[in-house]
Amino acid sequence: MSKRFTAGAVATATALALTVTGSVGPANAEPTVSRTFTVVAEEGVSADAAIAAIRSAGGTVVSRTDEVGIFQVTSERADFAARATAAAALVGAAQQKAIGRKPKLDRVEQEHLLAATKKAAKDAKKRGTKMDPLDDKLWGLEMIRADKSRKIEPGDRRVKVGVLDTGVDASNPDIAPNFDWSLSRNFAPDIAEVDGPCEVASCLDPVGTDDNGHGTHVAGTIGAAANGFGISGVAPNVTLVQLKGGQDSGYFFLEPVVNSLVHAANNGLDVVNMSFYVDPWLYNCTANPADSPEDQAAQRATIAAMKRTLTYAHRKGVTLVGALGNNNEDLGAPRTDTGSPNYGPTQPYPRPIDNESCWDLPAEGPHVIGVSSLGPSYKKSDFSNWGTEQISVAAPGGWFRDGFGTDSYRTDANMILSAYPKHVLQEEGSVDADGNIVPGAETFVFKECKTNGECGYYTYLQGTSMAAPHAAGVTALIVSKFGKNERRGGFGMDPALVEQHLYRTAAERACPEPRLQQYRNEGRDETYDAYCAGGLNFNGFYGYGIVDAYAAVKTPLKPNARP
Repeated sequence: MSKRFTAGAVATATALALTVTGSVGPANAEPTVSRTFTVVAEEGVSADAAIAAIRSAGGTVVSRTDEVGIFQVTSERADFAARATAAAALVGAAQQKAIGRKPKLDRVEQEHLLAATKKAAKDAKKRGTKMDPLDDKLWGLEMIRADKSRKIEPGDRRVKVGVLDTGVDASNPDIAPNFDWSLSRNFAPDIAEVDGPCEVASCLDPVGTDDNGHGTHVAGTIGAAANGFGISGVAPNVTLVQLKGGQDSGYFFLEPVVNSLVHAANNGLDVVNMSFYVDPWLYNCTANPADSPEDQAAQRATIAAMKRTLTYAHRKGVTLVGALGNNNEDLGAPRTDTGSPNYGPTQPYPRPIDNESCWDLPAEGPHVIGVSSLGPSYKKSDFSNWGTEQISVAAPGGWFRDGFGTDSYRTDANMILSAYPKHVLQEEGSVDADGNIVPGAETFVFKECKTNGECGYYTYLQGTSMAAPHAAGVTALIVSKFGKNERRGGFGMDPALVEQHLYRTAAERACPEPRLQQYRNEGRDETYDAYCAGGLNFNGFYGYGIVDAYAAVKTPLKPNARP
């Protein structure tokens, strides 16, 4: 079964999944249905008080995350969500509804595979400085000067980077040397309705696996080893930790995401990359009149849970990096949302979005470094979200349509190459049963093998999901260079100081002229028009600038300095 139909990086969808079971009672009695909910306690309410309120509303606590006041609850009461929302001790309950809908194909990240016209095969243009054999295809490393930064700071093993994603294929020879088996976890059991049949009896995929590919791609960009094989990452010596909070199908549900972040906070992780949004709502709103009262309450619970969890992780020393999204819109002036909810029995419907009371999470959550995507020409990728309200920095995320008027236009080499699981490529049809690249796929899939027969596979993707890990890699280098043995009894660095140094050392880039960028030459209509507001120091396309790994590790740290 193919599992790459993801809303990935930035277009990923996620929220709550499904568990609905039926049991038949006495003759002539109505069947009872047990439903599963994620319940969020009000701020400051004790776990005991929250559990008492849940029981009073007719629920049974199955699991709990006391650090952030979140509980998984089952109930046979049809009105449980309404009763929980009415309880003074609870924010509300979000039901994990049956999905019964196939995940959507990410038409941003895989645009090169969906192109209407078939281009002739071309050799990738050599843009980068070669370190590992395939690094000449990693123009992103050159753009952020990661090829130079490793001469000063290649990363410290003590620095742990969490990949909150669909999993990580630890069998890839570029991932294996840096993978931490002891800290890695899977918080997202397979859900048959969207992920297909479970591969193992427990439905909890083993650590070190990725049945989607998105997480492995992200991990490779952050920290693929510089080992003379395949590719190298931005921070090739740091430790990679799998935080599987996304389904194989590409959905990211609230509870696995929360549990992933709490695990990162409680186990001394230094950086967490988040290339997704929490489904099923592109924007979670406090009281959108287009939504039902039940859905409004569920979104309020999601907002409270995510804000509380992100703040908890930040306070525990985690630097949070997030993709801004692939919806080609100004996050400070969002359009009507026509794609939500993206799963469940209710089909998507138009939802006018009020910027003051709606959030794209986690990108617009507290303490999150928001990253936009650039193509090789340094132009904002047409799909990338932007805006002065939430952007922090820009980074290479790829843009298939970059280079209009040149030989590089609409070529795979405009995107980001990184590690990818062999079995996912086989399911997609680009690698055969013997592990060989099929004819026609040689321009976007690569295979490297050792003398002992061990092989790694790599492919191109694009998206803000690919931009965020470039920034996460630079933050890991900052912690490696300037961290100290003082935080929580171990090595680390204050996230606020990491963020400040990242911004201060980013390469400033002014808005383009004209400021209103149109993408007509690239085949895009007016919905892709993007206006860049701001000045050289900070603007809506580049934020404080393009992340610069070399400047980040060479520039002395200046606590309390302004970006």
